[in-house]
Amino acid sequence: MPADVVLRTAVPGDKHSIELVLSASFPKLLKGAYSEPLLVAVMPALTRANPVLLTCGTFYVAENAEGQIVGCGGWTHEKPGSTEVVEGAVHIRLFALHPDWSGRGIGRRIYEHCEKHVRETPATVFECYSTLNAEPFYSAMGFRTIGPLEVMMGGNVVFPALLMRRSI
Repeated sequence: MPADVVLRTAVPGDKHSIELVLSASFPKLLKGAYSEPLLVAVMPALTRANPVLLTCGTFYVAENAEGQIVGCGGWTHEKPGSTEVVEGAVHIRLFALHPDWSGRGIGRRIYEHCEKHVRETPATVFECYSTLNAEPFYSAMGFRTIGPLEVMMGGNVVFPALLMRRSI
């Protein structure tokens, strides 16, 4: 990770900046893995910052020297899209990098930061609902693919994903 990029815990005031990263990242990076009609249907939900994540204390942003947020990601005890907690498991949440900042180790650094803090909990398993194109990233972080997953994105829009797991 570049020396001029620092990590910090996200706060509600980061909402707009995180949404700028999501809006720059997801349309570009998901284009090769998903159909255009599906992306049109899910993009409003994918590019909106989750207010729960902005207040949970376990969601982080990467800022450059100018204070611009260039990436984000975190974890929660709750499964994505619910309040369900499974004892011993925590969940990767909303990892994204601005495309101009990808390939610099920032995603890895955010993941390592998450793992460091998860190790302070009684959790023994990290779960991830990975987009199809993010599987190589999570595999490089030590996750293994469990199988396909269908994520409901409002109405009856189904977003294909992968369930991935890693022992902590």
